[in-house]
Amino acid sequence: QVQLVESGGGGVQTGESLRLSCAASGSAFTIHLMAWYRQAPGERREPVATITDDGTTDYFRGVKGRFTISSDNAAKTWYLQMNSLKPEDTAVYYCSADLTVHTATQIVNDRFWGQGTQVTVSS
Repeated sequence: QVQLVESGGGGVQTGESLRLSCAASGSAFTIHLMAWYRQAPGERREPVATITDDGTTDYFRGVKGRFTISSDNAAKTWYLQMNSLKPEDTAVYYCSADLTVHTATQIVNDRFWGQGTQVTVSS
């Protein structure tokens, strides 16, 4: 079983920064793509940033230049550094990982999700 555990959310003022972390644990798995998504109240969950296992990054919807995704592949941990936060960044942030799980009898490719962490930016 693979688990993703997030940390680092909280409440900040406009212009301040937060750093989110996501740690993957379990046995016999390989991560191919790590990502951060967010979901604001009444809205659909949307991608924020992605990073592949070779370090290629991509950013979505107005966060480029303010947010930075990075990873420590050996530690199976990835991060989202969020600078110059705005009230519209307020949401529950979820980490996800596309990975391959190797069990005794099969190989399974799937996407796993963290539990979500609240980020609130006040004006």
